[in-house]
Amino acid sequence: MNVNSFTTTTLKNFRRRALSVLCCLLLLAMFLNQAPTQEKARLTNAWTVIAPFFAPPAEFAAQFGEFRSPLLFQDGSRVATSADWPRRRAEIVREWNQLLGPWPAIITQPRLEVLRESRRENFTQKRVRLEIAPGQTGEGWLLIPYRAKPRPAVLVVYYEPETSVGLNPEQTLRDFGWQLARRGFVTLSIGTPGGDARKPDLGAALCQPLSFHAYVAANCWQALANLPEVDSARIGVTGHSYGGKWALFAGALWEKFAAIVVSDPGIVFDESRSNVNYWEPWYLGFDAAEKRSKAGVPAADNPRTGAYKRMIAQGRDLHELHALIAPRPFLVSGGAEDQPSRWIALNHVIAVNQLLGFTNRVAMTNRKEHSPDELSNAQLCAFFEHFLMEQ
Repeated sequence: MNVNSFTTTTLKNFRRRALSVLCCLLLLAMFLNQAPTQEKARLTNAWTVIAPFFAPPAEFAAQFGEFRSPLLFQDGSRVATSADWPRRRAEIVREWNQLLGPWPAIITQPRLEVLRESRRENFTQKRVRLEIAPGQTGEGWLLIPYRAKPRPAVLVVYYEPETSVGLNPEQTLRDFGWQLARRGFVTLSIGTPGGDARKPDLGAALCQPLSFHAYVAANCWQALANLPEVDSARIGVTGHSYGGKWALFAGALWEKFAAIVVSDPGIVFDESRSNVNYWEPWYLGFDAAEKRSKAGVPAADNPRTGAYKRMIAQGRDLHELHALIAPRPFLVSGGAEDQPSRWIALNHVIAVNQLLGFTNRVAMTNRKEHSPDELSNAQLCAFFEHFLMEQ
């Protein structure tokens, strides 16, 4: 090959490569320009998915049942303005903490050890060991989307963390951590302290088990908030069934959770439903001096015990915890245990939100079965997308 031929070939190859690079840059620019539009369209669609569920059916509208209004102080006087609410809220918190027992000190810098990690779909999956209470650790899964900017996050609580990240083939459609990570959320999935939901390890804590679960969730919030990938102002909490009870107490008792979604936990005390079993010693019925003879609905030969016994005697119910969530967004993903009649309890937290000047903060979706389905999962994810994703 002569010099002129070599030079001509080299120039052609250079031009071809330059054109290829230019095309790649143009495609990248088009993608970057379109990404915000696509993100905005997705979030607009999220609101479309959940918008119909912020108002009760006509038959339950403005129905308040026999629940004592959380807008009444203990002395019977009424919360008249939004300026009165902090004092009433503090009163509810104080009374519930007296019933539930004290928390240990919050761990502001819980130790988080990465045991192993791998790439999975559009996120990094990390097996972690986390300090959940003084002298106590638990293992879970931390899923971090590849985009490095601070993201919203969701704590997912359940019996064990594998189900929540889609690693348990026997438990499908309960993989909230995985579904949310695919949508761009950082998720932390954890399981029962100590591993046995009926015998949770409370360490040295002197509180009811469900309150201890909320304390663990508060420490997990701290762990998420400390991550550079997480926007600490946009951390939510969710769980199904037992995890739903856990998420409800966590959201109510730790007000830094920015959005709360509970999947069919039974959002009020209901002794007509055996699965709404807050009376059990592993939830609110723990009593060192008085044991229940067996698990199951309270009866004359198997009476209530612990904090649950005192709550029923005082006429208390979980609608007071709902009120503590206001004005943060709150979704009940209802199934067999939380049918539309639960709006009677939710109307009380709607009233609190209205007093505070907020609308569209309390929603409930409904399905027939206890287990989540594809539609309820889409609604759960859309709720978090609308309230926690940047808009």
